[in-house]
Parts: sequence; C-alpha cells; structure tokens
Amino acid sequence: MADLICATDDSGAAEIFASLQGEGPSAGVPVAFIRLSRCNLACTWCDTAYTWRFEGDNRPHRDGVAYDRKANQIALSPEKAAAKIAALGQKRLVITGGEPLMQCGPLADMLAILPDIEVEIETNGTTKASSHVDIRVDQYNVSPKLAHSGNDAALALIPERLDFYACDPRAFFKFVVASPQDVDEVLALQREYRFRPGHVFLMAEGTDSATLRARQQWLSPLCLEHGFRMSDRMHIHLYGDTRGT
Repeated sequence: MADLICATDDSGAAEIFASLQGEGPSAGVPVAFIRLSRCNLACTWCDTAYTWRFEGDNRPHRDGVAYDRKANQIALSPEKAAAKIAALGQKRLVITGGEPLMQCGPLADMLAILPDIEVEIETNGTTKASSHVDIRVDQYNVSPKLAHSGNDAALALIPERLDFYACDPRAFFKFVVASPQDVDEVLALQREYRFRPGHVFLMAEGTDSATLRARQQWLSPLCLEHGFRMSDRMHIHLYGDTRGT
C-alpha cells in the first residue's frame, strides 16, 4: 500500500487539521482538511507553493522562493492519515493540495477506512479521480487556471477534462481572478463548456484582507451582471496566509 505524500505544517507534521472551509459552496462549514504535496501546474500567485516549488524546480513564482523538499513533504500511510482525520471529529473532509488527484491510489486506500465521512476534493481540473476515489466524492471544487496564472492553456485548460466536470452535478467551478479581464476569460469558458447555472464562483486573488476587499469592490458588480456567485477567502480574514488554517 503506497503512502500519501503530504505537505507539512509549521511543526513538520502532516498538514491535517480542522477548520472552517473558507471558499466556494461549502464556505463556513466545519471540516477536516488534508493537504497533499505535488502539483502538475505552477501558478505564479500560488499561496501553497511549498507543495511543489522545491529546490531545483525553476517554474516561475512571484515570490521566487525554492522550498526544501525534505522539510516540506512527509510520507504518511493511508491508515495513519485516516486515523488523524478521524480524530478531528468532523463530518466532512476536504482533500486539497497541490493537486490531490495525482495520488489516487493511496487516496482510495485512505477513504476506504473513512466510510462515513463526506468528501470534498479541490482540484485544478486537469485530471480526474480513479473510480475507487470518485465513488466516495460528494463534491468537486474545480479551479481551472486562467491565463494570468502563468500556465500554458494547453496544460491548464484541457477540453476533455472541462467537459467531464461540466457534466458532473457534483462539480462546482471556482475561478481565481485578479483583474476584470479575467472575467472575460471565464465568460468565454462558460459559453464553450456550458457550466451549470449556480455552479460558477469567482474569487478574488489575494493573500491579505486588504487586497481581497479591494478586488471584491469591482468583482461584486461583475458577478451581479453575469450571474456568477462570488467566493470570499474567509480563512484569510480569520487566520491570515498561514499553514494549517
């Protein structure tokens, strides 16, 4: 049985914790989180670059920080991960990253030990769950990366995958936006893939309250105009840009 490769918290332990979901359709819900390491994309504004931008990885990031892999990754058996999650006493689990669907094998093993917990997966939408994982998922939070992320569209916006998620009633789309021009890109994607009404969220990019509030001033009327839902980043206001929150 393969281990899960997890991100670490500030103590060096696996980043498994209880908190309120801060984003998307489940915002405000008490949940357990597990953050997995590694990602197949590289967003220049990524606020969890410690999950992928290790020393020797030259993919661009605005902070330019290269993290020590040994200090920021830890292997954990599915049994130990499940035990830590169960001990948090929450009814819902959010699996995040990095890109968690890069680790479907050990994820399936972990979820088999947690049969009574609701499961929410945060994904960039470039891959899909294995059947053994998918059968346990109650909600997908799909966050396709727009041009301002710095990722090549051929890697970040895969038509087959977007079609797949657009047809799944469990999938909600959450787009990170930094300027009004990003909303034009979302509108073009909506026209092409016909995302379900009420399943599209726009979320301002930012890792501090002041930036989020400033961008929400122009984002909120655009959501009203185009019928999108707006997502805050509640955990940023509560805890700041910190691990384990």
